[in-house]
This record gives sequence, C-alpha cells and structure tokens, in this order.
Amino acid sequence: MDDIFQTLGGKPRPTPDRPLLGLTILVVEDSRFASEAMRLLCLRSGARIRRADCIASAERHLTLYHPSVVIVDLGLPDGSGLDLIARIHALRPRVPVVLGTSGADPSEAEGEARVAGADGFLPKPVETVAAFQAAILALLPPEMRPGLSPHAVEGGTVTPDTLSYREDLSHAMALLAQPDPPLGYLRRFLVGVARSAQDEALEGRADALDTGLDPAGQQALRHYLSHRIAGLPLAL
Repeated sequence: MDDIFQTLGGKPRPTPDRPLLGLTILVVEDSRFASEAMRLLCLRSGARIRRADCIASAERHLTLYHPSVVIVDLGLPDGSGLDLIARIHALRPRVPVVLGTSGADPSEAEGEARVAGADGFLPKPVETVAAFQAAILALLPPEMRPGLSPHAVEGGTVTPDTLSYREDLSHAMALLAQPDPPLGYLRRFLVGVARSAQDEALEGRADALDTGLDPAGQQALRHYLSHRIAGLPLAL
C-alpha cells in the first residue's frame, strides 16, 4: 500500500512513469481535438483532468475542484483567455501553476500570456508526453515536486481520435452558417485546431479569415470543411 499511497492524506505517490500522479489539471480549451490531446497527455502522466470549454465553465471548475495546474487556451468563445489568466493569477490562494496555450505565433502569444500572469506557455501542438511533463514539473513549487526523474515514455506522442477533429470542423461550419459569423474568433479557433492536428492546408485557409471573407468566400470555406469532414479528396 505504501508504494501507491502516501501515509498521510491518501494521495497517490508519483512514480517515474507517472510523475504527475496526484495533480488535478484544469484544461480550459474550446477545441475538442486539442482537449482530447490534453486528456491523453494527462492520462499518460498520471494526472486527473477536468475540462472546461469556456470562461464561465472554467470559473465554476475553479471553485469546485481547486486544481493544482490550469492550462488556458488564449482564444475562448466567451472572452479572452488572457483575462481568465489574469483573474486566476489574482486568486488567493493562487493556483500553483498557470499555463497559457495557443496555436498563434508563440513569440507573441507567450509574451501576452506571461504579462497576464501565466507561469509558462505550451505552444500547439504539444509534441510529446515528455515535453508536457517537463513543462509542468519545472514550474511546480518545491514542496509539490515529486523528487524523482521521469522515465522516458515509450511511444511518447499522443494521437487524439479523429472524431474530435471532425466535431471541431462541424462546429466551425455552424459558426460560418450564422447571419453574422464571428470571423475573428473563428480564425483563432481554426488556426489552433489546424496546428493541433498539424493540418497545414486548413491552417492556410483559416489564415485567410484575418482579412474577412465575403459571402462567396465563406461559402467556399464551408464547402472545404464539409469535404474535409467527409474525408473526400480535396484540390488543395
């Protein structure tokens, strides 16, 4: 029993294979695909994950679960992730580790996240389990660090189910179908999804939203997403 639980508090004891055992990580992420990747990273690392897809949900989770680590996407449907980071940073007691994440240019996004109060930054995609673990372990307060060296993880990359990717693309299509599509948010959403999935073709089309799209351009993007979802060949 002592190999699994600490004698006081019944908290799981971290191991070299699962160095984040005992931590609760709140992931605030509106992309199903990126959220599923985070779930797999947490699972492989031993951490318990809670997920929120917007600021309102994240604030409820913060009250209920008192996470050890919060990972906040900078582009959320009901506001800026930077504002959420600032509010979390001001909490007392403060969450031990706050990380920003984004598919945007890391040279800009990381600086914005740190100014808002984040301790660190995870650019999308997070390539390996080892990189995910290292980013969190390096920022834990000394009293929370496991005092061990993580083992190299065999097959240390994660591959989310494509169903979550299709759900993201369907969500983007629904946004485009609105009378006044939120093109700024949609661009950030699709760029993040594309980078998480390493889909360069989609990223290029999402970037075009930066200058806005006329109705014909929006229709063309919906057509592209529809074919992407169906898995049909595309002339890229």
